[in-house]
Amino acid sequence: MPIVILILTAVGGAIWFWVRSNPRQALDVAADAVTVARNAPRKLAFRRQTKAHPVEGIDDPNIAICALAQAFIELDNLPTAEQRSRLDKMLRKRCSPAEAEEIQVLGRWLVAQCGTPEAAIAKLSRRLYKIDGSASWAALQDILMALVGDVLSPRQADAVAEMKRAILR
Repeated sequence: MPIVILILTAVGGAIWFWVRSNPRQALDVAADAVTVARNAPRKLAFRRQTKAHPVEGIDDPNIAICALAQAFIELDNLPTAEQRSRLDKMLRKRCSPAEAEEIQVLGRWLVAQCGTPEAAIAKLSRRLYKIDGSASWAALQDILMALVGDVLSPRQADAVAEMKRAILR
């Protein structure tokens, strides 16, 4: 513990010294970080609409697929680290590592905005159908089966039926 305190003190001192010697540069770095955080959803083809649910702002099928996968693994229990790492690997096959990380953060936020995983699955499935038709069903099915394997719980089986009904009209 004393080593951790020593390291944190050293890092804090270095940051304090850097800010004191370069205040303008420190402010520019902070402003850049805020701008990057503010523009991340726009970069990911997410647009916030007035008086509309955040799920209605999704324009990229990858975001909807990731959010559906996260809601799916949250149905019975909290997702395990293994499930999260498998999802990350599957997303990195579809897009760049930085974009995969941003999509996962946005996906978790979208699921939280829906309230429950069941509500998220219903809304996200309908939105995925609106933006991509049934073209994403195969990719979504591959990701879901890779996350949970061959054995589905009753809630997950119901969720797959709900997704299939919404996407494969």
